[in-house]
Amino acid sequence: MSKKKLLIHEVFNKAREDFPKENTKSGWSSELSDYFEKKWNFLINERTFVRYYNACIQDNREPDIKDGLILDKLSQYVGYEDFLDFSRTFVKKEEDTSKTTVKIKVDEHEESLSERISDIIINITNEQHFKVPEFIKQNGLGIIEMTFILCLVTGNVVFSSGKKIDHNYSSPLGFMSTMSSTTEKKYMYWNGERYIGTDSSYIRPGINIVAMDSHKFRHFRRITRKDTLTEVNALGKTWYSKYNNEVEFFTDDGVDPDNGRELRRVSPFIIFKYAGQQKDSVEVEE
Repeated sequence: MSKKKLLIHEVFNKAREDFPKENTKSGWSSELSDYFEKKWNFLINERTFVRYYNACIQDNREPDIKDGLILDKLSQYVGYEDFLDFSRTFVKKEEDTSKTTVKIKVDEHEESLSERISDIIINITNEQHFKVPEFIKQNGLGIIEMTFILCLVTGNVVFSSGKKIDHNYSSPLGFMSTMSSTTEKKYMYWNGERYIGTDSSYIRPGINIVAMDSHKFRHFRRITRKDTLTEVNALGKTWYSKYNNEVEFFTDDGVDPDNGRELRRVSPFIIFKYAGQQKDSVEVEE
């Protein structure tokens, strides 16, 4: 639907709210004509409004509006500065109230949305209507996260040097720090689930800082969802540590960073007893 047709639809939608006693196109057109004359001393004939209604709403055609001043006044009536403002910032209301729309106003003479985050400047310079995905509404992302997502959609992420990100570049972490740059750090420490890279040999008491091991840094993880383990996906691929009758599973061989015990390769029995029950017959643990 063109912006002109949308504008006429919005004008008559507002007229229905402003003049509830009227319920015909002639009645709304008459009230609109009177309102424009009293409010702005601007005359639009009642028959002209009826013609707009017939074209856009009744016949679904384009309105014959060539006068830019008329478009500006119609736009002012529905709450915009002028027709250019309406064209750039109007968002059609959805019947489904579960949908969320982000409206971004862009002025040709100024940057309307700019967030400086660390050394990254984010600018949205094109008109866009964004539907916020359900996972964002459910998890309640903040404005910073929302801004990043909007910029990913528009492709308008620029560094402070003014260079845009190469759209053909692919990295597991996008435009954030890459894994390779992290492994260049001298040390790492265990955070309970994985190793974290650091340049400092001391962080705080209780944190054991060790030399960077790129293999462990990339591949060694504690498996937090034991219920996802099966014989198919775990045998030969996972290891475990048993301490005080508690079993923890890991993605690589080595030692349990929390208790220093040597890890053992998982068996069907261990999976059956401490993870998902995948076998009808239980093998004896070695």
